[in-house]
Amino acid sequence: MGGAGSSTDEVAGERRQLLNIGYRLLGSLTDAEDAVQEAYTRWYALPRARRDEIVSPGAWLTTVTGRVCLDVLGSARARRERYIGSWLPDPLPDRAEWNREGGADPADLMVLDESVTTAFLVVLESMTPAERVAVVLHDVFRYPFAEIADVLGRTPAACKQLAASGRRRLREERAPVTAAGRDEVVRQVKKAWETRNIAALVDLLDPAAVLTADGGGVTSAVLRPVEGGARIAAYMAAVADRAPGLELLERSVSGTPGLVARSGGTVLTVASFEIADGRVTRMWVVRNPEKLRPWLSGA
Repeated sequence: MGGAGSSTDEVAGERRQLLNIGYRLLGSLTDAEDAVQEAYTRWYALPRARRDEIVSPGAWLTTVTGRVCLDVLGSARARRERYIGSWLPDPLPDRAEWNREGGADPADLMVLDESVTTAFLVVLESMTPAERVAVVLHDVFRYPFAEIADVLGRTPAACKQLAASGRRRLREERAPVTAAGRDEVVRQVKKAWETRNIAALVDLLDPAAVLTADGGGVTSAVLRPVEGGARIAAYMAAVADRAPGLELLERSVSGTPGLVARSGGTVLTVASFEIADGRVTRMWVVRNPEKLRPWLSGA
């Protein structure tokens, strides 16, 4: 088998970690899979002798994946300026409800934790690409700054500063979240939404709540964030009125309680929430069909 760098099993076994890194860096499952595939393509393009010289294939693949993601992040801002409406990260279903059509296996690889919640990924979007890489690799995956320096092409001290500035953004932009009672709040939102009970919805929504929808220009969705509990409640009731027969289901969305709307067995909308002090402070609604591919229709 040659040197350490030539073990096929060792190299293939890194895919889980790489995909988890890529998704957190990019917020897009498709882009993450593309980045990981590019890293593997570059690995197998190396001469066999060069691969055998590499002591840690995992570290090499992580560095390359990080650099590919950094390039994607650099161009993402321009692409998202052309995006129709608001851009939101892909919502991830629970493993049991993942659409495995075509033999896709992300459900077996993705780890659903606090670092994939919509709330966390949305704040990551506000960071510079370098800050995002530093925060994700160090704070989420515990890579040392010496290794992150190889990804960013900066000194370890500079990477430490980037992570610190990224953490400040997290503190400034993330509201304190109360985990207790999340399920019940989402359950009450579902009930009020189904019955078009605007008064109940207003009571469940923080007065300063914000709803952001992502239709990608492919399907109908409000193009700008809706601000204020009363306005959001009226919007939600109007949506329900326009979609008779729409079925609402309580589901895990990126590891936290959320709602899935489907019609005729097809998932049309996935909603996730940020909840504090028993009220919804943020609501993210993804309707772009491209981002709902992992969701199993008829689940």
